[in-house]
Amino acid sequence: MDTTPQPYRPETAILDLGDAFYDAVSAAHFPETHLRFRNDRAAAAVGLETLGGAEWIEHFGRFVPLPGSLPHPLALRYHGHQFRNYNPEIGDGRGFLFAQLRDGEDRVMDLATKGSGTTPWSRFGDGRLTLKGGMREVLATEMLEALGVKTSRSFSLVETGEQLERNDEPSPTRAAVLVRLSHSHIRIGTFQRLAYNREAENMTKLVGYVLHTLYNEEPGDDAPARLLDLVVGRTATLAASYMAAGFVHGVLNTDNINVTGESFDYGPWRWAPTWDPTFTAAYFDHAGLYAFGRQPEAIHWNAMQLAVALRTISEAQPLIDILETFPERYQRAVSGAILWRLGVVPQEPVRDRALVQAIEQGLVESGAGIDRFYSDAFGGTLPEDDAFADARAALVGYAPRKTRDHPYWAGEPCSMLIDEVETLWSAIDERDDWHPFHAKIAAIREMGAALAD
Repeated sequence: MDTTPQPYRPETAILDLGDAFYDAVSAAHFPETHLRFRNDRAAAAVGLETLGGAEWIEHFGRFVPLPGSLPHPLALRYHGHQFRNYNPEIGDGRGFLFAQLRDGEDRVMDLATKGSGTTPWSRFGDGRLTLKGGMREVLATEMLEALGVKTSRSFSLVETGEQLERNDEPSPTRAAVLVRLSHSHIRIGTFQRLAYNREAENMTKLVGYVLHTLYNEEPGDDAPARLLDLVVGRTATLAASYMAAGFVHGVLNTDNINVTGESFDYGPWRWAPTWDPTFTAAYFDHAGLYAFGRQPEAIHWNAMQLAVALRTISEAQPLIDILETFPERYQRAVSGAILWRLGVVPQEPVRDRALVQAIEQGLVESGAGIDRFYSDAFGGTLPEDDAFADARAALVGYAPRKTRDHPYWAGEPCSMLIDEVETLWSAIDERDDWHPFHAKIAAIREMGAALAD
């Protein structure tokens, strides 16, 4: 990862879409603002690492606009399928787009919030975020980034001094406001809303915005198909990276999938302890719709919903042809992702796929812990367990992509299983002890450095 500090370059590209796509809102006024996490690595990518402590709180606790960026927060409008049920009454209900700015790759980036107060789309919610939920999102994004998953980055976490009532955890509980840095918050559900309302002109405008602003392409006559092609490629890669990471997002609704294929919006996530395709994260996912092994299917289904929305301005056949490429793109991407985590250099696709299938089968048959397996096997040394006999044979001739000379490899593998997350939260909840949390972030980043190309 390039950590060279970048200049601050504010943007307002979203305003080109017009107010049919968002509502101007105001942040809640919080009684207290205690900074709990500040991501200076992410801040350096957009020229904000030099902000002093008071300035940081002013912008990311009180939400005073950043100079030259958006003059006021915007709650984005969208719809979405939630567990395959269409909901036309959602939108940014406890967050907003706070600012846009460019990073070192010249990408337009969004700074958006979670827990910043009510909006016109809050319905019956209080617009707030629990401190535990904010802490969990920081842990998820840091771990995913280290494991090579394209993800939003938790930018700031500020405790707000409020007490929240929640039905699914002990209450009252502490509150927080989170800021995340992402390459766009335009979701599949953003397109679904326009299709639902039959807004063909705005659909054309949104397709053009995404292609031009997010993909640096000028829209042509085939703009809808071109956009779908890009999104299918990115989301197939996202699905593959979840599998290689052993990660279960938990709520892969169409309003939680953005058009750059970048993972975001973390609620009931979990890491799978073993390679169990039926493992679920959300206690309310009774049918296992978003179980570990069904995530590629779920993300493919979401891409189909984008294609359905794009039918507003496109013929069907080009979109169908692109959707049919998802499985092959996923297979290529999952081979690359798993071999990257295994620490070996890919060869040709058929052989890579055979190796990956043998590894997956070995993990299922052995019941091995995913994190321990990858840690011990990094560089190409598979377990002697009989379950991995086929994988060991398939691995012959593969070269390590990196040596094991980083200090990380001398210790225990870094993991993020639910018991450890609960232990980190208990230290905060019971003793206000943040040291284990920050130590965990340091350990995750050390793992990331060991894995990085």
